[in-house]
Amino acid sequence: MINLKQIQSKLSKAISESSLTKTEIAKRIGAKPQQISSYLHGDKLPALNTLANLCALLNLDANDILCITD
Repeated sequence: MINLKQIQSKLSKAISESSLTKTEIAKRIGAKPQQISSYLHGDKLPALNTLANLCALLNLDANDILCITD
């Protein structure tokens, strides 16, 4: 079962461990730095297209972020 807290935690960890700043991430995916901050703090989850862009930018496996296992 997918747990939203786990998704928020994985996404936040991936963003904070990247070598990019919130501003750089936001600029590259067409978002606002405040949005990236909300993902970092677990306040919000990104829209699907934003999540896809974050995964591509940060070289993340969407299945891992979404807690989907085979």
